[in-house]
Amino acid sequence: MNNKSCPISLISVDSNVARINAFFTGMLVITYFLTLQTPILYFLVLDFSTKLFLKKEYSFLFILSSATKDILKFPSVKVDAAPKRLANYFGLLFAILITIATLLEFSTFMYALLIILFLCIFLEVVFNYCLGCEVYHLYKRFLS
Repeated sequence: MNNKSCPISLISVDSNVARINAFFTGMLVITYFLTLQTPILYFLVLDFSTKLFLKKEYSFLFILSSATKDILKFPSVKVDAAPKRLANYFGLLFAILITIATLLEFSTFMYALLIILFLCIFLEVVFNYCLGCEVYHLYKRFLS
């Protein structure tokens, strides 16, 4: 099977809300990069965890993103939820690794992870391109 694929679910989400959420996450990543204020990382871990393990409606960034979409009167664009959920798992993983690298004072590793995370966010916000889908495709390819 050489077809590219993303995980698929029967649930849909609003792509514009997800992109706005990615924008706010990117702003927090840049803010952390410039200030090195660790509570920003704790907030990101908490927000990703809330979306993944509780309900996305409890996530502060989701609430802010939904309100921003409504204020700016962006249309709803429904897409499959699974790739966005996968992206949230990657975001959580990166936030945890960046936090650990920060606490252990592994600066080079921390900055490398920040750059990779920001690149993924940038691709989602600007080009609506999910790098997580490419990683998922490689993962499935190596398993087959």
